[in-house]
Amino acid sequence: MLKQIHSDRVERVDGGRGYLGEGDALVTDRPGVLIGVRTADCVPILIADPEHHAVAAVHAGWRGTVEDIAAKAVSRLTNEYGCNPQDLHAALGPSIGPCCYEVGPEVAARFRTWLSDLPDGKRAYLDLSEVTQRQLTQAGLNPANIYAGSPCTNCGPAELHSYRRDGPKAGRMIAAIGVL
Repeated sequence: MLKQIHSDRVERVDGGRGYLGEGDALVTDRPGVLIGVRTADCVPILIADPEHHAVAAVHAGWRGTVEDIAAKAVSRLTNEYGCNPQDLHAALGPSIGPCCYEVGPEVAARFRTWLSDLPDGKRAYLDLSEVTQRQLTQAGLNPANIYAGSPCTNCGPAELHSYRRDGPKAGRMIAAIGVL
């Protein structure tokens, strides 16, 4: 895992245990190495390439999403392991939904590239999962290989952790992936 800093930094993992530095996405092709991210409203993204046996775990908060961290993880898989984006499969886990994720006009303005219907100069509700799906598609993934549809962490089941709902005392969910 990484010390997550709400960035667009993607780190390669060749081995090791525990925290391996700072960033918000990890990639590896090492059998037996599990990589993971912690979330409590941000979008957890797990990406797998069954052809090249490479994987990525991505933590996508609004800052990482606006910096296109999902596409940067795809690029890293392509550059490091020869993956073809068309072969990748991506699963998006539970995150805060557009029903509950209200942001100020300064944040909303940064998402107009992907959500052109956001109101100008006003607070808006963001759909980080939708933006992430669009970014993955633009990065070359087949939309049929992107699996999403998890409940909202804020208004969904109590078993889901939400920073927006519970504040600093919120727990964290872990999304992990590895190569056999």
